[in-house]
Amino acid sequence: MSKLDELLVEVAALVESGRSNQMSLTVVAGGAVITGRLAPEAVWRERVSEVLAASARLSNFSAVFTAMTGKEGPPTHLHFHVARILQGAVGIPETGGMYRVAIEDVSAWTIGDFSYSDH
Repeated sequence: MSKLDELLVEVAALVESGRSNQMSLTVVAGGAVITGRLAPEAVWRERVSEVLAASARLSNFSAVFTAMTGKEGPPTHLHFHVARILQGAVGIPETGGMYRVAIEDVSAWTIGDFSYSDH
């Protein structure tokens, strides 16, 4: 997007201010469709850090996600958890993943998450 979608920035700001993880959103970014729930950045970072800390191979990366930057201004990224990349009739990963998407890369979006079925 050449100009940020102000409404999407407002949605992200409300998620950040309320520390809520109940806003479902579907976005198209870089040709990929990502659907799931938004989380405040601090909550998202904490969860990523926990997952990495529990990994024998990746635990050294855990601290990167616990260091918060004291940046000011509106959100620049969407932080998805329990999210999937939709590919045909399949959602990857099945259990849901954690994705960070730059708001400037979102070309389309809608409130709610898409369900998919193999039936």
